Amino acid sequence: MPDINQLAHSIISKATKEKNPAAVALGHLGGLIGGKARAAKLSKERKEEIARKAAKARWRIKR
Repeated sequence: MPDINQLAHSIISKATKEKNPAAVALGHLGGLIGGKARAAKLSKERKEEIARKAAKARWRIKR
């Protein structure tokens, strides 16, 4: 039985090798469009709430 690191490596290798390049490009394009569309749809208050939550999460991380 392989150790946990070998198992993780094999899973990641299998997951990343067999991707359709056209599907990857389409997904990337959708992500670019989706973020802008979502931002346009949100109210100013909601954007501020999301930003506040993100800032708290960043400052919570101890380095």
